[in-house]
Amino acid sequence: MNFTEVIQQLVNGISLGSLYGLVAIGYTMIYGVLRLINFAHGDVMMVGTYIALFAVTTFLLPWWAAFILAMVLTAFLGIAIDTIAYKPLRKASRISSLITAIGVSFLLENLFLVLFGGVPKAFPIPKIFAGNFNVGGVILPVVNIFAPILALVFLFILLQLLHHTKYGMAMRSLSLDIETTRLMGVNVDAVISLVFAIGSALAAAGGIMWALKYPSLNPLMGILPGLKAFAAAVLGGIGDVAGAAIGGFIIGISEILVVALFPELAGYKDALAFLILILVLLFKPTGIMGKNLGGRF
Repeated sequence: MNFTEVIQQLVNGISLGSLYGLVAIGYTMIYGVLRLINFAHGDVMMVGTYIALFAVTTFLLPWWAAFILAMVLTAFLGIAIDTIAYKPLRKASRISSLITAIGVSFLLENLFLVLFGGVPKAFPIPKIFAGNFNVGGVILPVVNIFAPILALVFLFILLQLLHHTKYGMAMRSLSLDIETTRLMGVNVDAVISLVFAIGSALAAAGGIMWALKYPSLNPLMGILPGLKAFAAAVLGGIGDVAGAAIGGFIIGISEILVVALFPELAGYKDALAFLILILVLLFKPTGIMGKNLGGRF
């Protein structure tokens, strides 16, 4: 590859990695508070994307209003999942919560299969996202520009929330000790609901950008991106918000570059994230950010 092609693939990798990072942040926030791997998170991403689709096509909302509505409704979905499925198991064993998360994942997937069928639906791409820029021979689709910018903006806002607000202080306190935080007068359940709301809204944002980049929706679309986002969260140091975003970028760039450099391995590109996950768990289980195992933000 020449220099232009390398830059082209890096741009593509950064764009893809930003989508993994948005979803991974939700994984890592929920783990940081509850020590729960929410395997339904990728399916929450799928639900948010479907909401945006029907908001645009059925209710004829402007794209920006549809995207905001999707994030808000998906945030409420996250709260509902926590309240119905996870809250009754707060004091149960972790394996019970994990099995419940898998059950919620299957429920969402099969519910949407029944309601909307398995035939992929086309996602309408607004004109603002449909163009390309040519910069020195490097083709920059508008979506590839918006995706990393959106991811970095959300990451900045979230870090400000975590480190400069009372709610953020409560979240960080919960990540250390839930019962002690409860004794200090914090409404633990309300803070956990807020964590689920934020994580689910970010998953919806990632899903919408994913649909703009790959405009084909089906009820199982969240499985693979969700698992790769989980690998990104572990790579970055699960429980670390910035680490999850960094892990997403690393996996996205690695996936694109491997296919570009070794086209014969294109059929195995989805296995790369899981290979990285295995290597991280073997050699540096705390992730690249090097935090102690304990889920601190």
